[in-house]
This record gives sequence, structure tokens and C-alpha cells, in this order.
Amino acid sequence: MIEVAVMGYGTVGAGVVQVLTMNSEAIARRVGEQVHVKYVLDLRDFPGTPVEKIVTHDVNDILSDPEVKIVVETMGGLKPAYDFTKKALLAGKNVCTSNKELVAEHGVELMEIARDMSVNYLFEASCGGGIPIIRVINTSLTAEEIEEVTGILNGTTNYILTSMADEGKGFETALKEAQQKGYAELHPEADVEGYDACRKIAILSSLAYGKHISYKNVDTEGITKVDKTDVEYADKLGVRIKLLATSRREKEGIWAIVAPMMIGDENPLTAVSGVMNAVMVKGNAVGTTMYYGSGAGSLPTASAVVGDVIDCCKHLHVNIKSDYSAASLELMPAGDVARPFFVRFAGTEEEAEALFGQLHDVVRLDDVENEFGFLTETMAEKDFKEKAASTDKVIKWFRRGKKEEE
Repeated sequence: MIEVAVMGYGTVGAGVVQVLTMNSEAIARRVGEQVHVKYVLDLRDFPGTPVEKIVTHDVNDILSDPEVKIVVETMGGLKPAYDFTKKALLAGKNVCTSNKELVAEHGVELMEIARDMSVNYLFEASCGGGIPIIRVINTSLTAEEIEEVTGILNGTTNYILTSMADEGKGFETALKEAQQKGYAELHPEADVEGYDACRKIAILSSLAYGKHISYKNVDTEGITKVDKTDVEYADKLGVRIKLLATSRREKEGIWAIVAPMMIGDENPLTAVSGVMNAVMVKGNAVGTTMYYGSGAGSLPTASAVVGDVIDCCKHLHVNIKSDYSAASLELMPAGDVARPFFVRFAGTEEEAEALFGQLHDVVRLDDVENEFGFLTETMAEKDFKEKAASTDKVIKWFRRGKKEEE
């Protein structure tokens, strides 16, 4: 029997216990022996629940027990998750986590400790909830030179943007509805400002390109400035505004960004709606592949965590090699990336053309006066921003996905 401890009995932690229990026979068949939860660490007691008799409030019960081979960290945040995880690894225990914040901040260090201790630090559930995207990059696509990773990696923002596009709601109304349905937190800044997606694309890109990309170096914008008029323009152009997290290899280097972008029907991500997530990975041999599913939720996320638990059961004292180096990858400046831009403009077409060059797909809204929208030619972002900053007639702008990105 392989003993497991779960640290943090919240939404995901409870889901992990549930999956390990309800699928115990299938898991035992795949592992070759029973996998049993011996401890649940939490500040609370859970009287009348299945974990009532295995709750502990002292992490040392877990750290000092030689029978515990695998620790599941579902506490979230950095403190005390970092300290507990580090101690567990140094004690020779495998650790599986859904904690994207911890992986993004300290993942390199924790993976190095795991390597030195001949155990594993696995984090499949940190980037796509129930979507097994890390396992795909680490195993299925290991023959590839990965050229691009792009996706909708946050269900909260995707739900809000879907509501705005399909139901004509404003941002604040859509956000409140998301909160009422439990899709958004009371304090939703990490989601709506793009920080959550930023951490996820940094982790995925580090795995894809083999060197560490700090989330702090990824240009990040959220969706708080997207309004109903922007969505109406997008609808008239036949495109959607989506919060995309993207990294891409160019001749000049690798860049990464999280931002609301306009994408068309040529891009499969356009059809990803509601709280669903999806990731596309482009390899130089296989081309573009896509992975779709629930990006959050108790059981979908728990399923990914338990998948890591099973991997650890099969490699209790063998570090699973991945192409993830501690060496830092310097990203090319986002300003050097070229793409078209959508502009809302308060002047004349002649003024816009004099500033930005040839205009494409000029559109006007019946109920909006004294402005129009258009797409620019493909140009470097720094050049576009310089032009836009030289006039007070640019109301707002968005990046438009290039055909190559679509």
C-alpha cells in the first residue's frame, strides 16, 4: 500500500480525496497496489465527513512519517505551502500540486531539490485544471521543436467575455454574474488582470522551450478595460475578443504575452466559450495540436492531481526527467513583435491613414457617433504604440491575431 497525505482540504483537496476513493480500484490496477490517504492537513476539523479521523493540524505528522511516500499540496498561495513543500521534498517525499503561484515563483528550486532527492515535484493541475497539457508537452510532444504555445487559460475571464459577446452584457454585470455563479472570486484581480494566465503561460513556456521563463517578465494585460462597444466592433468584424496567453518562437527569439486579442474563425480558440479552457501547441513536425477541457473545478483539477499521484507511485524513488532547465530564458522585447492592430479612432479616415498607413476593414457602429474602427497593416508593436501616442484621436486599440497565430 502506498500512503498519501493531502495538505489543504479545500475545493481541490477534497476533490483529490474523492477521486482517490471513488476510483480506488482502477488506480490500484494501474499502480499495482492500493493507494491510501493517511493524513489530511488543515486548520479545520471536518466532523461527520469521511476524513474526520485522519485530519491533522501538525505538518510534522506527515513529514516525520516514513510511510507517507507522496504529499499532495492543494493549499494554494506561497505561505506556508512553499515551506511545507520544500520540507516534504527534503524528507524524500514526492509532491504533487495544483498551486500555480508556487510553481511559478519557486518551481525551479523545488524541481532541483526533487531531482537531488530522487523524488518528483509534479504540477499538472497548475496550468489547465483537468486538461493534461503538461503531460502532453513532457511526453507526447518530446520529438518536437515547439514553436508556439497559446491558449485560453482562465475560465473566469473567458466566461465574462463570452457573456459580453453572446448576451450584450457590460463588464461589471458579467463579472457580478460570474461571482454569483462561483466562477469568479470576491476579489477577482488575479483573474481579470491577467495574473493567473500569466503564471500559467510562464510555466508552460518554460517546459516547452527548455529554459526558465519568469512570469514577471511576461507582458500582461487584463480585460477590465474591455467594454460593450469594443465587443460590438468585434462582432461587426466577425471576430471575438479573447484573453490569450501566448508564447512563440521567432527567428529573433521567443516572446510571451497575456492580453485581450481579436481572433477570427480561422482560430479554433474563437469557439471556446464559457468557463472552458483550451491550449494549442504548435510543433515543427506535427503542426498545431489542441487540448480542450475544464480549466478549474474540484473534480477536473483533482483528476489532474491524481494523475500525478499515479505517476509518482510508478516512480517513487526515480526522478522523472523533463526538459526544464534552471537557466533563464531572455525574452525578446514585446515591442519587436509585429502584428495588425484594431483601432477605435475619433478622427477622419484621412487622418488615420496619414498616421497608420493603409486601413483595412473599416467599420462604423450605428449607435456610436464621432468614431470608427479599422485594422492596421502588420507592424511592430513599438512602432504602432509610437504612432498611437502621437495623437489624441486613438480611443482604444487591441492586438489582432496574425494568420500565422490563427
